[in-house]
Amino acid sequence: MNIRLLPKKDSTASIWSGGLTYEYMIYPKTAHYINRDFIFRISSATIEQVPSEFTQFKGYHRYLVMLDNCLDIEVNTEKKKYEKYEIMKFKSDDEVTSYTKGTDFNWIVSEKISHHKLIITNSNQNCNAAIVVLYSLDKAVIKINEKPYDLNPYDLLVVENPEKKNIMLHFSNECLFGILDF
Repeated sequence: MNIRLLPKKDSTASIWSGGLTYEYMIYPKTAHYINRDFIFRISSATIEQVPSEFTQFKGYHRYLVMLDNCLDIEVNTEKKKYEKYEIMKFKSDDEVTSYTKGTDFNWIVSEKISHHKLIITNSNQNCNAAIVVLYSLDKAVIKINEKPYDLNPYDLLVVENPEKKNIMLHFSNECLFGILDF
């Protein structure tokens, strides 16, 4: 099992058409964002221009969570509204236009991966997924099999568990909790 803490303060910004994006992780490490050859990518982006067209990724599912605002959005010409911390799940080749400024969490997962989910939780979890994604929404202590990890707001903790061993998770505060199996 490999556990990595990826602090927000260590992520570097890149420009996208609507603002800045901060990549935390791309998997596998040999993948390249520009080549669209990754299994998953985790990032946070600022939406600074309204309206903003989201970047499309053919062959991917996408989870998006607004961290500081609600989200007024249009998906394939259908108007929708998501509250702060409400999880939006969509196909990444959908036509998405944002009419809200703010900061979001993004998790893009290849359609080749059949089992993945993202929830918000502060209750204990027991899982045996190949990949576990833990994203702090505030200061939090996350215990993984009783070992504590201190996270600041918007820090990412990723557990690579290729043997799919049982993992006990304890949260001191609300976090995004994602699992991925392949």
